[in-house]
Amino acid sequence: MSSPATRVKTPVALRRYAPSVPFASIDELESALARASYLPDRGLATALYLSLKLEKPLLLEGEAGVGKTEAAKAIARALDARLIRLQCYEGLDVAHAVYEWNYARQLLHIRAAQEGTVDESELFGPDFLIRRPLLEAIEAEERVVLLIDEIDRADEEFEAFLLEVLSDFQITVPELGTIAAKQRPYVILTSNRTRELHDALKRRCLFHWIGHPSLEREIDIVKLLAAEAAAFVAELRALDLQKPPGLAETIDWAQALTALGSQELDVENVQATLGSVLKYHEDLLSVRDETLAGLVASARAR
Repeated sequence: MSSPATRVKTPVALRRYAPSVPFASIDELESALARASYLPDRGLATALYLSLKLEKPLLLEGEAGVGKTEAAKAIARALDARLIRLQCYEGLDVAHAVYEWNYARQLLHIRAAQEGTVDESELFGPDFLIRRPLLEAIEAEERVVLLIDEIDRADEEFEAFLLEVLSDFQITVPELGTIAAKQRPYVILTSNRTRELHDALKRRCLFHWIGHPSLEREIDIVKLLAAEAAAFVAELRALDLQKPPGLAETIDWAQALTALGSQELDVENVQATLGSVLKYHEDLLSVRDETLAGLVASARAR
């Protein structure tokens, strides 16, 4: 039995981290990401694993097109978790990132209750709140992945606002009070480093720089993307199109996806580049959102 002088106690700050991650090791996470069509190097896989294990936000920096956003999408697929994305831009404010009041619905409520007395507190209840990405992630019943994309594009004032969210995972709505996270979201922030972020934000995050991949890994990524693109085009040819895409369109499309830094197909990047593979307006219209999602899923499953 250890004496009191030699007994080592686990600090409370360390005991609170429960092994809730469904991956027992970095290797398991790498395998899951590979199944999600994302091929990280060991350093990135380690950073993602530690972020999940320690429940700390992960800041991914690097040049545009190296796969920062794709990493967040892939980890959401690997976890089978909902991805909530906040796209940052200059002038982003609380109303677009966190919440705003549904003034039109409040006005209708007032008009409907004109004959009676309307309690002002009723007008600022949860039913009249429009939830934006940050509040949606905080209030989610299940564990979600929150992607705060291109945080360097947001103003410094918004970056300062994020400190409360990333420290305590809570948001204060003056009319309702403080709303704390029901399930702490997994958070990934990305930055193209168009400006330096404040130390206060960086202290709240783990950090990883994503550089350009080695030649061997880039070949693997391009092969994987090309295989998915070819499978998707094969699915398109089975549709009733005016001009089914040929090999030239497949090559053009794979090059377009690679130029955008895509590492796998998803509905977003397919929609953005579909004009590289379909050249008739009627064909583009015939591939609706629901059809597109099914084609992407089928191509990636091959």
